Amino acid sequence: MADRNSWDQEDSWWENNFSSRPYATGRNYDEFRPAYRYGHESGAHHMGRNWNDVESDLRTGWDRYEGKGSSGSTWESVKDAVRDAWHRVTGQSDVDTNKMSESNISRGSSTR
Repeated sequence: MADRNSWDQEDSWWENNFSSRPYATGRNYDEFRPAYRYGHESGAHHMGRNWNDVESDLRTGWDRYEGKGSSGSTWESVKDAVRDAWHRVTGQSDVDTNKMSESNISRGSSTR
């Protein structure tokens, strides 16, 4: 969990690790930097809340987020990165994030 890390520390971590995320295929880090920062800041601000409870607020906030600069990225194009950073800060996870991190989770049949 990275909740005590500064954005500079997180920025460095994400730059070194973003390429392992399936949503990052064919894209460069600069496309995701604002989304990771937004997820980092939002996760720290909403600590203790669940992603599903805040996603609609974050979607609305993304359109007004000054940190995205002139990137013009839509919510749908950055949502996975925001959620990834959110989960890193809050220590929460959900099925989607686990699938992002463990690409072989969908292989084989479920035993549930």
